[in-house]
Amino acid sequence: QVQLVESGGGLVQPGGSLRLSCAASGIDFSAYFMGWYRQAPGKQRELVATISNSGSTRYSDSVKGRFTISRDDAKNTLYLEMNSLKPEDTAVYYCSAGYMHYWGKGTLVTVSS
Repeated sequence: QVQLVESGGGLVQPGGSLRLSCAASGIDFSAYFMGWYRQAPGKQRELVATISNSGSTRYSDSVKGRFTISRDDAKNTLYLEMNSLKPEDTAVYYCSAGYMHYWGKGTLVTVSS
C-alpha cells in the first residue's frame, strides 16, 4: 500500500514561516521523483516545487527564493520549508511521488493576519 501523508499545515501570518512534511510508505522513496503542489479554492492545482532522486530541485516562479524543497531518504520524508509567506500562498498543499503518480490527501496552509 502506497501512502503519502502531509503534515505541518496551519495558520500563519504574512511574512511568517512554516515547514511541511510528507511521510511516504509503500514505495522505494529514494528512487522516486517527488513534488509539492498546491490548490487554492476555485483554482487548478499548480506546481510548487519538485526534487529528483538525485536532489535536483525546481520551483515555480511564485515561490522561488522563498520556499525550499528537500528530502530525507533515510526517513522516507519530503519537506517544504516556506518562508516569507504571502496571503496568495494560501492553499491545500499536496505531496506527490513518481511524476504525480501518487498523491497525498493534502494539508491546508492559511496565510492571514
